[in-house]
Amino acid sequence: MPKSFDANNPPFDRLTPREVEGLREAVDIGYYRPGEEIVGAEQDCEFLFVVIKGTVEERDGEELIALLGPKDSFDSRAIVQGRSAHAFRARDETLAYMVPKELTLRLIRDNPRFGSFFYLDISRKLEAAARDEDERNTGSLMRTRVRDLFLHPAAFIDAADTIETAGRRMRDVNSNTLLVRDGARVGIVTGMNLSKAVVLHKMPITAAIGPVAHFDVVGIEEEDFVFQALLEMTKSNKRRVAVRRGEQIVGILEDIDLLGFLAGNTQVIAGRIDRARSKADLVVAAREISDQVRVLRRQDVRAEVIAEIVSDLNRRLISKTFALLAPPDLRKRSCLVVMGSEGRSEQTIRTDQDNGLILAGPVDEAMLNGFRADFTAALEEFGFPPCPGNVMVRNPFWSKPLDDFVADFHRWAAAPDENAAMNVAIFYDAAAVSGRVDLLRKAKDALIESMRSEKVYLARFAYAVEAFETPIGLFNNLIATEGALDLKKGGIFPIVHGVRALALEHGLTETSTDDRIRKLGEANVLRAEFSRDLIESFHFLNGLRLDSQLAERAGQGALVKPAALTSAERDLLRDAFKIVKHFKEFLRRHYNFGMFG
Repeated sequence: MPKSFDANNPPFDRLTPREVEGLREAVDIGYYRPGEEIVGAEQDCEFLFVVIKGTVEERDGEELIALLGPKDSFDSRAIVQGRSAHAFRARDETLAYMVPKELTLRLIRDNPRFGSFFYLDISRKLEAAARDEDERNTGSLMRTRVRDLFLHPAAFIDAADTIETAGRRMRDVNSNTLLVRDGARVGIVTGMNLSKAVVLHKMPITAAIGPVAHFDVVGIEEEDFVFQALLEMTKSNKRRVAVRRGEQIVGILEDIDLLGFLAGNTQVIAGRIDRARSKADLVVAAREISDQVRVLRRQDVRAEVIAEIVSDLNRRLISKTFALLAPPDLRKRSCLVVMGSEGRSEQTIRTDQDNGLILAGPVDEAMLNGFRADFTAALEEFGFPPCPGNVMVRNPFWSKPLDDFVADFHRWAAAPDENAAMNVAIFYDAAAVSGRVDLLRKAKDALIESMRSEKVYLARFAYAVEAFETPIGLFNNLIATEGALDLKKGGIFPIVHGVRALALEHGLTETSTDDRIRKLGEANVLRAEFSRDLIESFHFLNGLRLDSQLAERAGQGALVKPAALTSAERDLLRDAFKIVKHFKEFLRRHYNFGMFG
């Protein structure tokens, strides 16, 4: 009866005190000599083992899958399934706790949080973790601070200024609300107030704004909770309140923004884009799209759903910009595309521009150059910075006739230069936003036809997954650099690019990584179970990365620090990285990376 059993080690940290006591009463300790088999492949497993000292090899035939060290457990899969798929062998002198199978199964049945650790695949394990997180976060929306909501600017005007001046000021600051100073008093005036003053009360636009303003302003502190703001609006019957930082007014909170935060306002943004009549209208919508990421994540919306929503809104925004800026002849004879993460519908936090234009044939060069410059400048104004690699409409390399793109594809395959693989990856992820969709379809068909039969080219293309190490060791320990992990390099990029290579090889036209993985699973390129694991690992890594990106705005680092994660998150992160590691091994065998080494 080893009282020293560490119940703080996952997954035993999910047990109740009574369950821990019962476990300690039943657990035994086993000793194994170097080379001794602890569990054989395809054999019944009567215990759940937890390594105390030594090293255990997990093997699939002759292939070493992993090395297990102190606090690692095995074989949970065999406990649930009845038989072990792999063999476990002591590499050196090993001590291990032995938890009886019957007790383990009873704990799995009685304690869902403990049981989630033993599900057969990471997809179900991650889903269980997400449900558990939802329960912990119940009510988190109402505990959010007012400072985290979208606030209209605290733009002031003097009470003696005219109605016309107020209207122009609203236009300049892209807000429908102004603060009005009248001596020591501060009031509020809205666009509706101006309209009523002129239309209903026949006031001249040269009249002073003071009589139009309302001076019974209700204020709240930016550190107040959202529920306090909602309560204040309800009690005072106000549609907007002034937000203060001490004695200073720092913004205006309107009811539509508060309700949008509580219920989600993506449809409002989509409607605003559709109704836009000018670039100025789109500037407001673009700002709201960016703010929506934080809103949706705070509502515990999964990262992949946020990416889909944000991508749809961004595409609406870009399509509307194209409609406003492109001459009619250009709109009829071209296809506007987005590429990169935007093309795959996997962008959350706004990054640089990745777009291009496929032309049906030659067009007037002066007209095209004017559009290229105007379009790129507009997106910059919306908050999309220029692409460092110049993958933008303004670059003639990415905005030209279809025939020129097809010629590029053949050249990239036949005589690839150092940029060829990158260009293939960029274009293969393209998605049509506006104009003649058939042009992109023809271009994609030509790209696939040029590349899919080039086995050596595809192998070299896929080899890019070896650019970064997966940060997990043989003992399944997380390997942090200066205390942090780069999730993109270590996990997200290998999945995205490895799946991209397989999809290109098999002629898939899907753009999102999720859809590509599903298609590869349906085609038996990847096992169905592994496809699910790969998708859920991809989602989990993207979720952690998004949380880190959002935290960065608050002054925290962009990289994920394992020490800042919960034990359950670290456990799931190890599982996700193990899936990435297995995927990279599959790619090494499939494409014979050894020929490049």
